[in-house]
Amino acid sequence: MTGSTPAPFTADDYRARMERAARDAADAGLAGLLVAPGPDMVWLTGYTPTAVTERLTVLVLAPGRDPVLVVPTLEAPDAEHATGASALTLRDWTDGKDPYAVTAALLDDRGRFGISDNTWAMHLLGLQRTLPDSSYASLTDALPMLRAVKDPAELELLAAAGAAADATFEEIRTVRFAGRRESDVGHDLAGLLRRFGHSQVDFTIVGSGPNGANPHHEVGDRVIQQGDMVVLDFGGLRDGYGSDTTRTVHVGEPTEEERTVHDVVRAAQEAGFRAVRPGVACQEVDRAARAVITDAGYGEYFIHRTGHGIGVTTHEPPYMIEGEEQPLVPGMCFSVEPGIYLPGRFGVRIEDIVTVTADGGRRLNDTTREMVIVD
Repeated sequence: MTGSTPAPFTADDYRARMERAARDAADAGLAGLLVAPGPDMVWLTGYTPTAVTERLTVLVLAPGRDPVLVVPTLEAPDAEHATGASALTLRDWTDGKDPYAVTAALLDDRGRFGISDNTWAMHLLGLQRTLPDSSYASLTDALPMLRAVKDPAELELLAAAGAAADATFEEIRTVRFAGRRESDVGHDLAGLLRRFGHSQVDFTIVGSGPNGANPHHEVGDRVIQQGDMVVLDFGGLRDGYGSDTTRTVHVGEPTEEERTVHDVVRAAQEAGFRAVRPGVACQEVDRAARAVITDAGYGEYFIHRTGHGIGVTTHEPPYMIEGEEQPLVPGMCFSVEPGIYLPGRFGVRIEDIVTVTADGGRRLNDTTREMVIVD
């Protein structure tokens, strides 16, 4: 692979994100946001605690106020070294003190707050106990588009992750499949993702033969056989941003039916991609892809949404699914991954990450979507 990694995010980048998040919270009628360690905190501050424990760590964002990161005293030195630390105030608490009282002092005692989905129940209950007139809404419900629109630097990182996944596919298609276990090929995929720069491998799905009819089969001990269709879906994080791509290969020459199903899925994936443009509702991407599969007579075998957002996690809003009327906005990134799954026989899925541009969409995966024959 060639190309350079974009410059790392700065304190100013994190300051701008926190300011925007606070404004978005106000626009949503919230008194502020409470963000626990996890993807939202990383995106907003650049801080990842070395360990997530029962001790409360929470970022408090409120319109018109400086951001405050509440941390245990023993973790304050690490927090001070986070890239975004200079854009916020650290408030530490020592063992034996009440962290909920420390946090409550920063909050409107009758406010409604957005709270990150991965907040521990004990922490939410502690806040509710301290502020009995406060209320809370999950960030996924209250601000589902918080991280959805990527800036140019984020798009570069996503493109680099996509290119690494593409390089992985180009290598894996040259290895031997027949006579090896799915887990062997999965191990190869994980190693290749790391070789091409991934620090984290989130999944390596290798669904051979009838296992390919289970969209989330991952890997097993089944020995791949001549004549198998094999679904390969893999991805993870490279420089903090996600990859996720799927190609379906065939061991030896496919049957006419297998080629037909693959062609239908390829046409559906193309239709979903062509539906991407600013202002179009997310559900229209799903409808475009699903119509091709339904018209070909396989509608009942397309059993999942057409796509999901991607960024600092490999699955996040927006979702390409019927009923999602959120309009597409330039900078959004998501998968387009229709599939057909014939129980007990085989499955086919083709997936690219796509970003919305000013006048359409751009694929971040460029490997062939034609049927690939492997040994």
